[in-house]
Amino acid sequence: MILKQLNKYVLITLVAIIATAATASAQEVITLQGAIDRALDRNLTIKQAQVTERLATEDYQQAKNNLLPSVSVNPQASYNFGRTPNLATYSYTSQSFLYINGQASVSLTLFAGGALRSQILQNKLLLDADKTATQKAKNDLILLVATDYLTILTSQDLVAAAKQQLSIAQISLDRTQKNFDAGAQSIADLSQSKAGVSTAQLNLTTAQSQLDIAILTLKQYMEMDPKTDIKVEIPDISKMTDTKTVYDASEVIKTALLVNPDVQVEELLEKGYAEAVKVARGSYYPTVSLFGGIGSNYSSISQNVIGTTTVQQQIGTVQGTNTPVFGQFQAPVYSSKYSFFNQFSNNLNQAVGISVNIPIFNKFQTRTNLRKAKLNYENAQLTTRSTKNALAKTIYQAIEDLEAAVKRYASTEQTYHADKDALDAMQQRFNIGLANPLDYNTTLTTYEKAQNDMIASKYEVVFRSKVIDYYLGNKITLQ
Repeated sequence: MILKQLNKYVLITLVAIIATAATASAQEVITLQGAIDRALDRNLTIKQAQVTERLATEDYQQAKNNLLPSVSVNPQASYNFGRTPNLATYSYTSQSFLYINGQASVSLTLFAGGALRSQILQNKLLLDADKTATQKAKNDLILLVATDYLTILTSQDLVAAAKQQLSIAQISLDRTQKNFDAGAQSIADLSQSKAGVSTAQLNLTTAQSQLDIAILTLKQYMEMDPKTDIKVEIPDISKMTDTKTVYDASEVIKTALLVNPDVQVEELLEKGYAEAVKVARGSYYPTVSLFGGIGSNYSSISQNVIGTTTVQQQIGTVQGTNTPVFGQFQAPVYSSKYSFFNQFSNNLNQAVGISVNIPIFNKFQTRTNLRKAKLNYENAQLTTRSTKNALAKTIYQAIEDLEAAVKRYASTEQTYHADKDALDAMQQRFNIGLANPLDYNTTLTTYEKAQNDMIASKYEVVFRSKVIDYYLGNKITLQ
């Protein structure tokens, strides 16, 4: 009888599913890989890490560019008036004129105590660290998405179990109501059955709420509109039961230390700080540079000498007679026009040389910078060791959690089958009137708890195993 009623509820459920098929077709089915891909593509934390990586790329490129020569051009033009020096004739005049001066220089650092090369290496290591940090952020996000995905699967199974438990409780209530109407059972029995239905409804509401929260969390990871209707794809449970559950802690740690992004980031930063020490030490050495320059000028009052002519000019007088005395001199002959390009060509000057900057005393700034660089390197070494120790401790704990989850699943599975057999026996006794509703509901409640515990522990085994995969650098899947 009770099986017929259960079939009736199953049929009603199927009809409801068919009636809402049009709505369900609008749901977007999300696979684990699809959720991971979307999260990686849209997650803002990942985008920020990628921006930081691009900034490090620019720093690395600039460090390499510092090996190139620097070139500068300094043109200058001025309009002079009043009593000002004529920069072309080196004499003071009171006329207005235009003066244009142009200089170009080039400088190339030949030696800087190895600081330039060390800076390149340091920036390359920092870039690699940022790239690894980006990958770490991706791996962390993948683990979060996979964990939430498993939570959704667990919640879905708990919702299905709660619905089944509600159906059984409702069937029990219907039977008790009929017996009460026939005078075969008391009001206490009827109240107990109603309480069983209320408890089952509460369990369903709680399970559905947990499922809704887990789905909302997944949408947030994927930066998806919370109103979007989605459902997750249920993987093959038989494959999930083949999850690896036995690991050797020392081997896991050995592999994790090589592939774990947390350790890789700290190791790269440690090497970067080692290069920073070399950069700071380079400030003690002289800086040798090769330089060169070229320049010219133009003045609107400048004149071009095109030749000379002999002129006579009085140079004195004869004493007593005051007879003037004349002498012959060579006077310059100027062209009527002195063009801009001719002046720049004629006034062109060049220079080339080597400069040496020898540091002697700079208020102990170089010494302070070197000491700070060494302390930063020492701190980076300690951070690397601390990260490795924390990773080893976490892996030991993860393996112990997995082993405990496996034992818990075996225990809950055994309890579930035992409680299911007990419920079947109680149901047969209840159907023929040999058990009262209180005993039946007590057995049902025990069965429901065993079923929920088994579902939760089953997915916990999968989750704990995926955590180990994460530390081993394996791709997280549910296949």
